[in-house]
Amino acid sequence: MLFFSSPHPQNPYDKSSPADFLIKFVCPELRAFTSGLIYLCANKRVIYNLSTGEYVNLPDLKRYRKSNSFLGYDPLNKQFKVLYMAYLSGPDDHRILTLGPSKEKKWRKIKCRLTHQPLHDQVRINGICISGVLYYIGKAYGYTAEERHYMIICFDVRSEKFKFVEAECFGDPKATKLINYKGKLGGIDLTYNDSDAIELCMWILEDVERKEWSKYVYTLPVNNIRNVFVVGVITTGEIVLSEKFTSTPFCVFYFSPERNTLQRVEIRGVGEYHEAFETECTVRAFVDYVVDSKFIA
Repeated sequence: MLFFSSPHPQNPYDKSSPADFLIKFVCPELRAFTSGLIYLCANKRVIYNLSTGEYVNLPDLKRYRKSNSFLGYDPLNKQFKVLYMAYLSGPDDHRILTLGPSKEKKWRKIKCRLTHQPLHDQVRINGICISGVLYYIGKAYGYTAEERHYMIICFDVRSEKFKFVEAECFGDPKATKLINYKGKLGGIDLTYNDSDAIELCMWILEDVERKEWSKYVYTLPVNNIRNVFVVGVITTGEIVLSEKFTSTPFCVFYFSPERNTLQRVEIRGVGEYHEAFETECTVRAFVDYVVDSKFIA
């Protein structure tokens, strides 16, 4: 697994952007990205700072292979926490671990009153953390079929309390990409219309307590884009799409809902020796990576 960073285009006329090689890992699974840190799982669970190269190994935790874990950040107390949600049919308990120089790295049991299974696949990064709240989509399980539905789980990193919001507004919760839209939680579904153009259906959670959503539907002005996925939304409000697989050239796309424009940007110099994308591999991407020297060891 190779990591690169590339700056967002500074003006709508940029056609390319340079890539900086950061680090190479051998066969890990990327679980999460939060506030400049990445969470990797292989033989060991590792939190890694791409800016400084520092890392910390998490304590061993016996777990069922289908369990899920997340990385959250509390900006008030400047604390990172790892949330482990046990698999429904497994023998484990939910756990949480607080990271930091003054903290003993020990998994603590935590309770969640909603019986659910977090959604997870090998392409999307698990959950999203916005202003100290970790969000992810899960499937709630009850005694009847009507009680089995999709929910957005909202975990307050500081208080370690859960809240829940219905996710039935999403067309396909299993494919929905959770986003940070100007400080609010959102979700985007990507589909193709009858003209073979990409449609983006975006829902924004305006009020968590009242569970009020706003809906926006956008059709991309170009209809020959295939095999892309939603990466996220940058601070300017542009929606970022990336190709699913490595290729030469490799491109990302910036769609501006306000201007109804689509900017295609080629990523140049991908690879430690500029050859990394010659072999087809799966791409995973995230937005708003910043160089950050803070760490949690």
